[in-house]
Amino acid sequence: MSTNKAKHWTKTLVLSSAVAGAMMLSGCGQKQQESVTLNIGFQKYGLLPILKERGTLETSLKEQGVNVKWVEFPAGPQLLEGLNVGSVSFGEVGEAPPIFAQAAQTDLVYIANQPAVPKAEALIVQKDSNIQTIQDLKGKRVALNKGSNVHYLLLKLLEANKLKFSDIEVVYLPPADARAAFEKGAVDAWVIWDPFLSAAEHQLNARTIANGENLVKNYQFYLADRKFAQEHPKVVQAVVNELNLTTQWVSKNQDEAAKLLEGKTGLGLDVLKTSISRLGDNVTLVTPEVAKEQQQVADAFYNEKLIPNKLNIESAIIK
Repeated sequence: MSTNKAKHWTKTLVLSSAVAGAMMLSGCGQKQQESVTLNIGFQKYGLLPILKERGTLETSLKEQGVNVKWVEFPAGPQLLEGLNVGSVSFGEVGEAPPIFAQAAQTDLVYIANQPAVPKAEALIVQKDSNIQTIQDLKGKRVALNKGSNVHYLLLKLLEANKLKFSDIEVVYLPPADARAAFEKGAVDAWVIWDPFLSAAEHQLNARTIANGENLVKNYQFYLADRKFAQEHPKVVQAVVNELNLTTQWVSKNQDEAAKLLEGKTGLGLDVLKTSISRLGDNVTLVTPEVAKEQQQVADAFYNEKLIPNKLNIESAIIK
């Protein structure tokens, strides 16, 4: 066999076994297997941790000879930094993090998304606050997680009420610190998403000034490292299939889903039931319409000089 043919045969074997599963070669009682490891970035709350707890993905991918490793992150921006440095190959985040990541030249691709859930994020105030409308935010301190989905929500809320970021004092804090500041009165309002939103509603009697309805879509996106997605399409498709099956299970077993997350999140069942009731009920590949809407988010961030360059979202959609 020539050297070129040998190299071609070897490359074909590795890719085939990595994508399609373990290749078993019998002889003298020995087995030979090529496998890959899928590192999944997840947060404490969402569809991925439910999938992790149920263990169905491991069963599905075992047939392909794929190992699954779960890596936890506190929020979407940190998860996508993990994608950028190669510690994970797949993850779930909201609308804004992939835009900031793409602007930072992370080589990611959008794989799929859940349906829009605009009511799962909101701008809230303390129950006794004198803030009644978005207009009342002028000159006030508003907390949010920089680069998260609520960054876009705040932008659209201000825009709809003829206000700018410069009309308020934005305080960038991760959710745990933002809640502490909110409780102490160190900030006047908080823009936040589920399950932190649900927790504030149940535990603090927080009052919603406005949610994302009629303003933003609030998609949850599933993203992957471009190279991994291109080399292992069947692995990625298997994950999407299992996510879709998980949404169907959750829609019929909301109490049980809440119990799966209770210990991991430290949140009560009442909080989790409320937030889970606002989850989307399926996972689909990203459509041209969804890509167009995500482009609008990216353009808005560019116009506000929140990202340094104009993005082409379509170039990051898996083909």
